[in-house]
Amino acid sequence: MTVGDMLLATVPMARTLNLEFLETTSERAVVRMPDQADYHNHVGGPHAGAMFTLAESASGAIVIAAFGDQMSRAVPLAVKAEIGYKKLAMGVVTATATLGRPVADVVAELDAGKRPEFPVAIEIRRADGAVTGEMTVVWTLRPNA
Repeated sequence: MTVGDMLLATVPMARTLNLEFLETTSERAVVRMPDQADYHNHVGGPHAGAMFTLAESASGAIVIAAFGDQMSRAVPLAVKAEIGYKKLAMGVVTATATLGRPVADVVAELDAGKRPEFPVAIEIRRADGAVTGEMTVVWTLRPNA
């Protein structure tokens, strides 16, 4: 099962928005949301909440890809998120997530008994390549009790 398949199976909101997980590695996650009238805003593009969910889903995909081997001892949790809407989004939009810290550094903190935090940066783009939104999600790996 791929990371995208797992997220679609376990996160109902990702299925609701018909998200497509195009790439999921520890270096990058790319998730696409098709143009769907049911999720449009008042100007005919994807609703801000749908774009937030798209970007957060891309961040979750890279976290699972990067730290899936740590799941037996820690749970990944989003700590906070900040999003900026830069340009009007219309049509299909794609979110690309990148990890803000080296995996080895985060795992070393976990090994030292700490609860590491790390940022994931996400860009949301229209089909023409224009960046319509930028988001940062700070994640943690909470050690299991």
